[in-house]
Amino acid sequence: MTPASTVHPLRLADAENGVRHVFVRDLVVQAEIGVHRHEKRGRQPVRINIDLTVKESGQPLSDRLENVVDYETLVEGVQALIGAGHINLVETLAEQIAGLALSDNRVVSTRVRVEKIQVMKDAESVGVEIERRRPHPEH
Repeated sequence: MTPASTVHPLRLADAENGVRHVFVRDLVVQAEIGVHRHEKRGRQPVRINIDLTVKESGQPLSDRLENVVDYETLVEGVQALIGAGHINLVETLAEQIAGLALSDNRVVSTRVRVEKIQVMKDAESVGVEIERRRPHPEH
């Protein structure tokens, strides 16, 4: 098996499989993040994008917030992670956000991108993007 054959693309909205796409786009927060001395002395802007594949229940939404994955709760969770203290790596923050997203049992998979947006003079941004899936239950 080649490494490329083990990568499965994130399945976004898909009526046939009963999944919807919930997302947060371009959330910019001030974070204590980085390994360099100057990064440990303050905050810097970080842009976060989150995509969730959410299994639909098949039940009517009834226009009620509790019947969907609430992106506001997700954003508040991200803000709490960032507010908890200094993080060395964007990879660590991305993993923490993915774990937060997957803590809702309706979320099947997530893609998280974390970008430092003012760290390199010649680049718009630098960072990491990860994709994580809920493990399939054993039969």
